[in-house]
Amino acid sequence: MAVLLQIRDAHKSYGSQVLLDGADASITDDVKVGFVGRNGAGKSTLLRVILGEEELETGEVIRHPRLRIGYLRQHDPFHPGESALDFLMRDSGQPDWRCGEVAGQFEIKGDYLDGPVQKLSGGWQTRVKLAALLLHDPNLLLLDEPTNFLDLRTQILLEHFLRNYKEACLIVSHDRAFLAATCTQTLDLSRGKLTMFPGKIDAFLEYQADRIATLERTNATVQAKMKQLETFIAKNKARASSAAQARNKSKQLERLEVTEIESEGPTVSIRAPQVEGRKGIALRCVDVSIGYPERVIAKDVNLEVDHGARAAIVGDNGQGKTTFLRTLVDSLPAIQGEVRWGHGCKVGVYAQHVYSSLPDKLTVLEYLEQHAPLGTKTQELLNAAASLLFRGDHVYKKISVLSGGERARLCMAGVMLSQCNILILDEPGNHLDVDTVDSLAEALLAFKGTVIFTSHDRHFMKRVASHIIEVRDGRVVNYHGDYEAYLYSVNKEIEEGERELASKMSKAPVPASKAAAKPEAPRRNEREVRKELNNVEKLIARLDAQKKQLNETMLNTAGAKEAMKLHEELTVVAAQLTEAEEKWCVLSEELADA
Repeated sequence: MAVLLQIRDAHKSYGSQVLLDGADASITDDVKVGFVGRNGAGKSTLLRVILGEEELETGEVIRHPRLRIGYLRQHDPFHPGESALDFLMRDSGQPDWRCGEVAGQFEIKGDYLDGPVQKLSGGWQTRVKLAALLLHDPNLLLLDEPTNFLDLRTQILLEHFLRNYKEACLIVSHDRAFLAATCTQTLDLSRGKLTMFPGKIDAFLEYQADRIATLERTNATVQAKMKQLETFIAKNKARASSAAQARNKSKQLERLEVTEIESEGPTVSIRAPQVEGRKGIALRCVDVSIGYPERVIAKDVNLEVDHGARAAIVGDNGQGKTTFLRTLVDSLPAIQGEVRWGHGCKVGVYAQHVYSSLPDKLTVLEYLEQHAPLGTKTQELLNAAASLLFRGDHVYKKISVLSGGERARLCMAGVMLSQCNILILDEPGNHLDVDTVDSLAEALLAFKGTVIFTSHDRHFMKRVASHIIEVRDGRVVNYHGDYEAYLYSVNKEIEEGERELASKMSKAPVPASKAAAKPEAPRRNEREVRKELNNVEKLIARLDAQKKQLNETMLNTAGAKEAMKLHEELTVVAAQLTEAEEKWCVLSEELADA
């Protein structure tokens, strides 16, 4: 087990915001680590430091000499007109058969492999970039929010890949289900400190909650004792007969301390629109076709959604989920058929594009005034703003200076202030941190109206969805099963595809270029083999002695820097020893056959 990367006493600030404050962490070559922390805590900054794109103010990042980092970048690395196969060959320098073999692990084949890569959806382009990473043979993968905008099928393919990947990973993600499926350890960044937890994300969150609960119980006990002592002292300090006891109690009181429970700051508290529950059908689609004049996405859509339902729209990227939602709210007219809303339905919309097209000149408060019902008091608007962390002077900030996360929260505040009894939410979790998404889930569960939504966050989907509508292969239908059943069916399809691919690869003839790369070695006589075997045995003895000497020296070394240097030397020697022992086994077999 080698330490690939060590962060020691790292300090980093932006103005008055402290991101790293004496942070320490190590990543070894045999772990997959989920990297968590609030938005703005400094996770992406630390990744840039690891990549060498930013410098620490003080502290150091120690990289193993054999460290090979693979980083999933968000920018578009493709050349105009090139195919996925062309890109993989250009980026990796590997032959076409090898690129095709790795691409197959992500179901990239046929037109997806040979057609223009820039015409693929974002999810498919991410698959191509992941295949390119693998072709570079990294021993540490850095993935920054890899599931953002990925459909369920691509998320599961990525999970399967990471579970079978034998090297180390550091994965930044708010997606709890994804981290639980891929990572065995959890690295937390909060208040400038890094804490490595030797367990999965769910166990870490449970540990955090238990720790806070324990501290709160301990503090309550201490505070009760302090109050008891203060009462005794107040009653007895003036009496001559009990003044000595009062002084003793005062000393006890001085020794008691309440443990400060450190907080990451205020949390979001979303409140859904307060509406009356209704019965009957909220939405009916009759012989609807959706899409564009030049292309029909889906046709013969006939479905109903009842009042009070929380309907999740599922399907792969590019199948038409957002097109269907836009048709429901008439921002995209149906090609044919009829979309009917029930009597008294008032629809509120939160769409992916909305927070990027807000009126820049308005302040936060002015925007909320525009979206609140007439007669809403200013204090109610301030309370709504505060519940989504716009407090004090922040309500007078212009929208033009808000971050992506702040814009998303402002849009959500506007929707929740309305009196809408139908909420259409397109990817509401994007740009919101895990605490805000959890608060949104709680609000939607308490909402008495109807919710129709899309999301790539499986934890959110499992909590909120009451039934499923699937968009697939030109059809929009009610899926007869819950979200767990839908997850199972997608997993099953992917596993069957992987078995089929593995079967084809095992039966496929070896490419001529591959066969030529490894010609069969001519047989040697016994004398030549014995001579080489004797040299390898001497090498093994020398490396074994060197390994023992380094181990002994390292155990007696007090300096951390010197110990790290010895550890790296020991890792190299151990690798050489393993290689020599494997060669001895091969030579022994060759000698037996000679």
